Amino acid sequence: MTAQQNVTSEDILALVLSSLDDDKAEDVVEIPLRGKTEVADYMVIASGRSTRQVAAISEKLVERLKEKFGILCKVEGAEIGDWVLVDAADILVHVFRPEVREFYNLEKMWLPTGATAADN
Repeated sequence: MTAQQNVTSEDILALVLSSLDDDKAEDVVEIPLRGKTEVADYMVIASGRSTRQVAAISEKLVERLKEKFGILCKVEGAEIGDWVLVDAADILVHVFRPEVREFYNLEKMWLPTGATAADN
């Protein structure tokens, strides 16, 4: 039995949120996806102030998930640092530069109609 098999989505989510907070990610939004898609249980969207911070936030998150839970994440976009996607089992984490986040506006796609990121 691997360490990952004993870990719940909520355990992973708690570590993700803690890691983002530790690394000074901004405007963190947690979006529950259970029942909306089979892809993941939660999506977390956050911003970093620069490409360097976006890459560093993502890198530290991947390290912490591997260290604590033995989760080997899939990562896309780290080499550019405008938008990094970290696939952490049942949690999808998007870390953006603010301008890129505003352009793609993932919150609008996934939050209930009329809700705002501040509501979560």
